[in-house]
Amino acid sequence: MSTVLLYVEPDDELSLQALTLARALGDVRAVSLEGTYQPAAWAAALADAAQGAGADAIVAAGSDRGNELLAHVAARLDQPFAANVTAIDGDVVTRVRWGGSLLEEARLHGSPRILTVAPHTQSAADPTDVETLTAPDDGSPRVLERVEESTGGLSLRDAKVVVSGGRGVGSAEGFAIIEELAGLLGAAVGCSRVVTSAGWRPHTDQVGQTGTKISADLYVACGISGATQHIAGAKGAKKILAINNDPEAPILAAADYAVIGDLHEIVPAISAELRKARGQ
Repeated sequence: MSTVLLYVEPDDELSLQALTLARALGDVRAVSLEGTYQPAAWAAALADAAQGAGADAIVAAGSDRGNELLAHVAARLDQPFAANVTAIDGDVVTRVRWGGSLLEEARLHGSPRILTVAPHTQSAADPTDVETLTAPDDGSPRVLERVEESTGGLSLRDAKVVVSGGRGVGSAEGFAIIEELAGLLGAAVGCSRVVTSAGWRPHTDQVGQTGTKISADLYVACGISGATQHIAGAKGAKKILAINNDPEAPILAAADYAVIGDLHEIVPAISAELRKARGQ
């Protein structure tokens, strides 16, 4: 039976999703790495482990770290790398391209096959035993500092509800009503790229292809037009509520529910109804 080396990030839902696809490829050997993140050194440890196990495939979640790390592994082994795969049949992979706007079928040559699994395209598997590898300190660049997301302690990736604002909010001060609604819902505050470009919110608040990809139960998009790159980050949400004064806004095509109107009236009205229902 084929052997599959799976890189697992600790306490990570996406890694359990990757495990589902990995198990369909063969007998899984799950590994993690300890210590400060050092991409080149960690890649060396993974490549050595794969060669020692005679692995036919190396798999990781399609997270920022998974994609970066396996790109290093592929370079080290001089093999092609397929990112964000949704299915694999022999050497043919189906993968997400262009921020989720299309699926591509491609032939993945080489051995071992190296791929990451597109987030939220597989069900999460039951956890498996994970072996911890130690990477050599080869003097390569390492992470020295991590900047936490500025969402009041609630991570966009982990939040069950995310309330986001776009250009339609109008200003940095306009986010006060977004923050109020988020507080009432126990939600994280997000935004679109245009908002970070305007300096209204930090990049760590950005939902999208070049920001954070969310998997919330509910995503409330206020004054966001819905560019392809933004939808790529929001489509993992189970339900999307769009509040927009443009009935032709692209985001409405992805929304489960929509309210057409001025967000500066609608968002405070929702907050007021929530307070009333709670007797506040």
